[in-house]
Formats: sequence, structure tokens, C-alpha cells
Amino acid sequence: MSRSALVNWLLVLAVVVIAVVPLVFIGSDTEFGGADGVAVEQIEADNPGYEPWFTPLFEPEAETASTLFALQAALGAGFLGYLFGVLNTRRRLARAAVVTDAQRDDPA
Repeated sequence: MSRSALVNWLLVLAVVVIAVVPLVFIGSDTEFGGADGVAVEQIEADNPGYEPWFTPLFEPEAETASTLFALQAALGAGFLGYLFGVLNTRRRLARAAVVTDAQRDDPA
């Protein structure tokens, strides 16, 4: 097995472990909440008379918010994939140019 194949399989294993371990140890009866809700509760506990400075202009429903979050994650993953592809191609072309220059300089 080549080194890159081993690295790929280790990365897949890491992703599976990261996804499965919390589900196994936390369990399915636990309610998952966002950090925003915890922050609001903590602020209200520390300062009972606190009033926010502003209110959101647009507050989407839960389904819309999760869809927008998934879209944001997909766009970010697409951008990173494109960036890694461009950097990999540049590196590959630079290596090919060095090999071509070395072959051109070698008269044998």
C-alpha cells in the first residue's frame, strides 16, 4: 500500500471516529443545542435586566437556517477543494518543469 493510500485511509478512519464517538458516548436522549442559546441563558443569568442592543432583521425558520448553514458548508468545502486542486497542480507543474530543465541540461 502506498503512502498516499495509507494517509487517505487514516483520514477516512479519523472522520468516522469523529462522527461516531460522540453519538456512542453522548447517546441519543441528549438534546443538542447551539452556542447562541447557551450564551443568551448565561447573559440573562448574569444580568437579569439586560436588553439586547438590536434585534435581527431576518430570523429564518429552523429548516431554512439549517439549509443556509448546509449551503455555507458546501460552498466552503468547494472553495477549499478548488484551492487544494490549484495548489496541487501548480506543485506538479513546477516539478515537471524542473525535470524538463534537468533533462535539457543533461547531454546524455
